[in-house]
Amino acid sequence: MPHDTVIRPVQPGDLDALINLIADHAAYERASVDRENLRSALPKHIFGDAARALILVADRAGDLIGYLSAAREFSTWNAADYLHMDCLYLAPPCRGDGIGGLLMKAAARYAADHDLGWMEWQTPDWNTGAIRFYERHGAVAKSKFRFSVAVKDL
Repeated sequence: MPHDTVIRPVQPGDLDALINLIADHAAYERASVDRENLRSALPKHIFGDAARALILVADRAGDLIGYLSAAREFSTWNAADYLHMDCLYLAPPCRGDGIGGLLMKAAARYAADHDLGWMEWQTPDWNTGAIRFYERHGAVAKSKFRFSVAVKDL
C-alpha cells in the first residue's frame, strides 16, 4: 500500500476535486450529477457545526484519489443509531492498493467514536468488484430492493 496516502476529513479547499470524484462515481454507476448544484448545496451539509454528512477523502500527495461519504441513521428494529455509508469510491488507477480498506477503517473509527454500533450500505448488484471487496472486509449482504420516489410524486 502506498505510504503517501492520507485519509482525512474533507476540507473546503477540496470541494472541486471532491465534486469531480462524485461525478466520476456517478458515471461509473451509470448516472449523472448536477455539478453546479453540488457546488452550491454540498458545503452546508459537510462543513461547519450543522454538517450532517461525514466525508473522508484519500489524499495522495495533494491529489484526491477517493472518498467515502456517510451519515448517522436510526434503526427501529435495533432501537439504535448506525452509520450509513452512502458512497465509497476510488479512482480506477488507485484500486487494489488498500486505500478502500483504509477509508472503511476510518469510517468504522468514526462510528465507534460516536457510539454507532455498525455500518450499512448498498452497492449495485452488477458491481462484483465492490461486492468482493466488501465481503473481504467482513461485510454480509442483505437481500433487499432499494426504492426511491420523489416526494412530490406521492
